[in-house]
Amino acid sequence: MKSFNIFHFLFLFGIGFIFLSCDLEVDPRQNIRTSEALNSPQNLESALNSVYGRLRSVNHYGRDMIALSDALADVGRATNNSGRLVPENNNAVNAHFTPGFWQNAYAAITELNLIIDQLQKGVNGATDNQLAAWEGEAKFLRALFLFDLVKVYAYIPTAIYQEGIVDQGGIPMPITAVFNAEIAQLNQLPRSTISQNYEQIISDLTDAISLLQNSQRPGPQFANTGAAVALLSRVSLYNGNWEIALNTANAALNAPIGQVLSGQDYINGWSSSVHPESMFEVRVQVPGESLGANTSLQATFSTLLQVSNKNIRGGWGDLIPSPIILNFFGLSAFQLGNPATDNNNWDVRRNQDIRSRLYTTGNDQRFSRRQIECIKFLGKNGFDYGDNIPVIRKSEMLLNKAEALYQLGRETEALSELNDFKSLRGLEPVNLTRQQLLDEILLERFKEFAFEGQRFFDLKRYRKNIDKRSYLGPNALVAFEDFRLLAPIPQREVNLNRNLNQNRGY
Repeated sequence: MKSFNIFHFLFLFGIGFIFLSCDLEVDPRQNIRTSEALNSPQNLESALNSVYGRLRSVNHYGRDMIALSDALADVGRATNNSGRLVPENNNAVNAHFTPGFWQNAYAAITELNLIIDQLQKGVNGATDNQLAAWEGEAKFLRALFLFDLVKVYAYIPTAIYQEGIVDQGGIPMPITAVFNAEIAQLNQLPRSTISQNYEQIISDLTDAISLLQNSQRPGPQFANTGAAVALLSRVSLYNGNWEIALNTANAALNAPIGQVLSGQDYINGWSSSVHPESMFEVRVQVPGESLGANTSLQATFSTLLQVSNKNIRGGWGDLIPSPIILNFFGLSAFQLGNPATDNNNWDVRRNQDIRSRLYTTGNDQRFSRRQIECIKFLGKNGFDYGDNIPVIRKSEMLLNKAEALYQLGRETEALSELNDFKSLRGLEPVNLTRQQLLDEILLERFKEFAFEGQRFFDLKRYRKNIDKRSYLGPNALVAFEDFRLLAPIPQREVNLNRNLNQNRGY
């Protein structure tokens, strides 16, 4: 959709909660009267479920927070099989997160604010435990959407370019329920500071950790205390709160949700509908929720429908491992037998890193060439192009610990944590200190979260350049100081809001 003023659209055209008309959509399949909206347990829970559904959007975790992030970074190489992600992979001006990402996230936040407002007023027939748990879910989700927005459109607290001069804005931060009479005021919200954004995110997560203690909604597809603690650990790394990052990583590792996997169990985890490591994941429950053969993660990363028969044509394989990733895992195409035209007679050579088994050759049925592809997402929910999408995995907490310990000056402990993690992935220990130790921790993050959307933000929070010159040519360098590091704020938003400044360069 074209860029537009989100708040105006929300209330005039019906995304989310409409108070100028008689209907309120709390679920894609259900409309209810405004007078009944949110004031019953069923409707309140349906409204929350609708917000969870926003995470499946192609503009959010359905694709862009993962695939587009990795295309912007040095994880993938765009194949031009469909033309998608090529400009982003080339870091072309304006080829970044789209107005749809901004729109979808702010629509979710607006809905969550109304949910939180209703919970504070009370819900007929709801128990105190239900009210607390729902508020915890809403605050976890609001923190997640705010965090995703601020890390895309603003600098990260540990690495701010020209502090005090330019680009000091965070993102606009509506955190109270807004009704029709207040729309004009909302349309003029300025950008909060980056520190104000992080303070709100941390506040929401701190509340969520307490409120979710008695939640009765099981599984990593719903917000839970362990996921809130784990997300707070990630946010604290971005914010440079190393002690909090360490303590919350330890607490998350002790939480009863998710488990750390190693060896073949780790590989098998990626074949499970619900990833055993997931502390929070986006659920794709039915075929109608899948993004299909063009833009789902399966279709984006692979041409396969299944590894057991590589001759069946699947998606487009728009983003495949960069030469950097191929080198990490010793990946090269290898013919297993004859005839060579049978795609099942091809696989890859690999090194001892267990993660190398998450890559194989695709098929040549659509493009007359065979490529090495990532198979983390391969339709595991009983239908094609349907995968639950891990947002926070338990193994991340091990690397968070190592990084936080290093930043706290506890290098011996950091090295021990790093080597313990390497052992889980079949690697030999290292003996490093100072900058080399930090570089190795970040290298393990690169390898571990390839095709999971974290690399772009890890580069950003450590002031590192995005360097693809080795495989995209001499101009394929985005320095930390380059304005393309930040996404452009949708121009229509800037045009309609005199208090909203655009990011430098756009």
